[in-house]
Amino acid sequence: MNLTDIVQTRYSTKEFDATKQIPSEIFAQLKDLLRFSPSSVNSQPWHFIIADTDEGRKRISKGTQGLFAFNEAKVLNASHVILLCAKTQIDEEYLGHLLETEEKDGRFAQSTFKETVHKGRSMFVNMHRFDLKDAQHWMEKQVYLNMGTVLLGAGALGVDALPIEGVDTKTLNEEFGLLDKGYSAVALIALGYRKETDFNAALPKSRLPEEEIFTILP
Repeated sequence: MNLTDIVQTRYSTKEFDATKQIPSEIFAQLKDLLRFSPSSVNSQPWHFIIADTDEGRKRISKGTQGLFAFNEAKVLNASHVILLCAKTQIDEEYLGHLLETEEKDGRFAQSTFKETVHKGRSMFVNMHRFDLKDAQHWMEKQVYLNMGTVLLGAGALGVDALPIEGVDTKTLNEEFGLLDKGYSAVALIALGYRKETDFNAALPKSRLPEEEIFTILP
């Protein structure tokens, strides 16, 4: 596997072939990428709604009406669509849930490590909750780590993908009752296989030159 080859050939798919489905064993790997994506202090402030049926994709497409109608066909014709959601709050109960899960999974080689981890995580969480007052934005940034991980993983697996921010998150929050569950819609990822008529597939990559975006320290 050559990562340079993958990033130079993957692209934002504009037209999916509705007749092609991602094999279950391939999508299982993409689900693992979502679950095992990194997050700040292992906060994992996310939830994912996955649609792989006509009915499910139709429900998600409710967020691609009106202003966002240009994305409707991409949702409806994809094999799988993932709605990425972020938590709306991160409280002491959730911090305790994380800690107990980590303990069950054997993360603490010594009993004292549990309290050390809790104090360290609480410091960062409370900094965003009470000092910076940007906890919601901070949690949404963690969800974008999932998006980047899945896009690269999809490219490595030969799956075409499209990140979609052009979506009515308010409509999707209502459709899936997300706010009542403690989550809010952030963005979508459509996954599948391109149609031969997808204009974007053959276009060359355009990125700023290395000398403009990299500073190499001596």
